[in-house]
Amino acid sequence: MKIGFIGLGNMGAPMAANLLKAGHDVTGFDVAGITAEGAREAASAAEAATGAEVVITMLPNGQILRSVAAEIIPAMSAGAVFLDCSTVDVDSARAVAADAQAAGLSALDAPVSGGIGGATAGTLTFMIGGDDAGLAKAQPLLDIMGGKSVHCGPSGNGQAVKICNNMILGVTMIATCEAFALADKLGLDRQAMFDVVSTSSGYSWSMNAYCPAPGIGPKSPADNGYKPGFAAELMFKDLGLAQNAAEAVDADTPMGERALALYRQFVEGEDGRGRDFSAMLPRFEKRGRG
Repeated sequence: MKIGFIGLGNMGAPMAANLLKAGHDVTGFDVAGITAEGAREAASAAEAATGAEVVITMLPNGQILRSVAAEIIPAMSAGAVFLDCSTVDVDSARAVAADAQAAGLSALDAPVSGGIGGATAGTLTFMIGGDDAGLAKAQPLLDIMGGKSVHCGPSGNGQAVKICNNMILGVTMIATCEAFALADKLGLDRQAMFDVVSTSSGYSWSMNAYCPAPGIGPKSPADNGYKPGFAAELMFKDLGLAQNAAEAVDADTPMGERALALYRQFVEGEDGRGRDFSAMLPRFEKRGRG
């Protein structure tokens, strides 16, 4: 399949590499000049999109997505699929989809879960909003880049479920880190804490699969000096998207709002930038109730 891939950063480059390994014809473009080994390099986003059966984007935010979409939609062939894997606000996803559909394209918003490791291993989970015809055409590519894909409904619903999922993740990671810091001060061994909680009602992905305590549970960024698998600033971004959406639909999300405030403080006022989002644990270790 002839594919255009726009946005070859930490996530996009390994995703494109997996498509290339599977034998697909990939033309890539990134404003920073980053390439995926084996991909043809385009001089612009529009050039990467020209003649492609599927155009995949992996971009930082909704404003950039809208700008790129305005450039590539006129260059895309009727019947092609615009597959956006960025995590952006729901309104941007739906606006871009409407523009793509008006131009005779299929549009899918398909944000991912799984981080850089999942992108490299081809085990991402895709949360998809959009039309059935576009999904059928893109599905073989999703199967290469990921281990699971879930169709969540019409355009924008992929973004909606991603921000709901990551709001849960941000809140549970904070609670997990708080609990370890409390356990330390109560004199509880961390391994004992993990052994009980991971098989009891405190079970969560944050505890069981991504434990923020070094040397406890499966290997995680905590065992690598909190170098990011999922950066704290990305969690800050996603929690902000969740709160923007909550305000737009008048949803009461006090825990999500508090998680956003804590990650804002961690990223903007402390040492969280450039660290994994689970580095909240050493933050809480150093703090008292005041």
